[in-house]
Amino acid sequence: MNTQAHPSRIQDQELGYTTSLSYERARVIAHRTRGSAHGPITRLISPGDWGQLLKPFVFLDIFSTQPDAKPQGFGMHPHSGIATLTYMVAGEVIYEDTTGKKGVLPAGGVEWMRAGNGIWHSGTPVGSGAMCGFQLWVALPAAQENAPAESLYLDPSQVPQEGPARVLLGRYGNAESAISAPSNMTYMAVTLKSGEHWHFTPPADHTVAWLAVSEGRLQASGCISSGEMAVFEESEQAIDFVAHGPTTFVLGSAVKHPHALVMGYYSVHTSKEALAQGEAEIQRIGARLRRDGRLR
Repeated sequence: MNTQAHPSRIQDQELGYTTSLSYERARVIAHRTRGSAHGPITRLISPGDWGQLLKPFVFLDIFSTQPDAKPQGFGMHPHSGIATLTYMVAGEVIYEDTTGKKGVLPAGGVEWMRAGNGIWHSGTPVGSGAMCGFQLWVALPAAQENAPAESLYLDPSQVPQEGPARVLLGRYGNAESAISAPSNMTYMAVTLKSGEHWHFTPPADHTVAWLAVSEGRLQASGCISSGEMAVFEESEQAIDFVAHGPTTFVLGSAVKHPHALVMGYYSVHTSKEALAQGEAEIQRIGARLRRDGRLR
C-alpha cells in the first residue's frame, strides 16, 4: 500500500508558495477515470463498474455545453429503486416529473427525486448559454426502494454552506441539507480559490469517498484535473486538498451500502423481486403517459 506522507511544510513550485499541512499519511487515490463521453454528457461511473465500489453512489454523469451549442434535453424517462440528485453548476434546466412537480432549476439549484417504486421525469435546457452540472444516482435501502416516489427542488438560497462546501445532501459541520438522505451519506459542491487549502474530515464511519472536478485542478495525494473522477481508498481518514487555479468539484462520502445491486435499464434495486415490482410500476406510469399523449 502507498505510504506517502505529508511533511509539515510543502513547497509547491508551480503555485509558488508554501502550504502547511499536518504530518500524516495521505489518503491514497485508489482509482481514476475520465468516464465515457457521449456528446455533452460524460458518464463517470455506472452501477456495473465503479458503482459497485462506491455504493450507495452508483452512477454519476457530468454534462457540459458551450455557449450557443444546440440544446440537448433529457426526454421523459423512468427510474425505480434509486434517488437522483441533479446539481446545476451553470445554466438552467426546465424540469418536470410524474409527481406533478415542474419548474426551472437555476444555477446552484438542486433537484432531488426519490424514484422509489417508480417515476418518470424530464429536463430541458433553457436558452443557449453555457451549461454544466452533475447527476448522481443513490442506491436506496430495502425499506425505501419500493416506497412512493417523491421529489424536492431547492433554490440556491436553500442550499446550506460550510466553509467552501455547499452541502447538497446529508450533513457537514454545522450545515445540513433540507433533503432527508436515505442513509448515512454526504454530498457537497466545493469551490476553492487558486492556492486555497481545504481539509476534509469525513463524518464517522464514512469509508467511501470520491470526487469529480468540473473546473480547475486539485492536489490530493496526486493531481486531479477537470473532467476527472478520483476514488479514494476505503478508510475514515481525512483528505487534504490544494487548488491549482480556481477549482470546482463535487465530493461524496458515505457508509457503504450493504446490499447487492440488482439492475434494470433505468433502475437499481436490492433484489430481483423488488426490481420486478419497480419495473411493473414504471410500465404502468408509461402507459398512462402514452394515453395522455405525453410519451410516444
